[in-house]
Amino acid sequence: MRRGFSNLTPQAEEGEIDITPMLDVVFIMLIFFIVTASFVKESGIEVNRPDASTAQSKPRANILIAINDLGEIWIDKRKVEESQVRANIERMHAENPQGTVVIQADEEAKTRQLVAVMDAARAAGVTDVSLATEAK
Repeated sequence: MRRGFSNLTPQAEEGEIDITPMLDVVFIMLIFFIVTASFVKESGIEVNRPDASTAQSKPRANILIAINDLGEIWIDKRKVEESQVRANIERMHAENPQGTVVIQADEEAKTRQLVAVMDAARAAGVTDVSLATEAK
């Protein structure tokens, strides 16, 4: 009438695979790759860049500034005033000191805004300032 405790404990099956540690490793690797991936940065608007036969690509351009044909300045998908350009460049340059500034000016943009943005970039301590163009 009385049963022993040996019948109540389940027996471990041989050959059972526990995949929980493998899933943990996969999720940790996924998080690592997401954090370290370099994302495409955009200035926030599309501009008609002028053509140039000597155009070269900039691999480390992390500060993109766009100037449209209306003279509006866009940084990080936000429209900024001319007086705020230097502070934005200083902040972004502090995040990545090896990066460069690339100005994407519309071919109809005024030279005054272009020179103001270049001046603000140099005043912020960035010496590598480039103008984006279309390759012919």
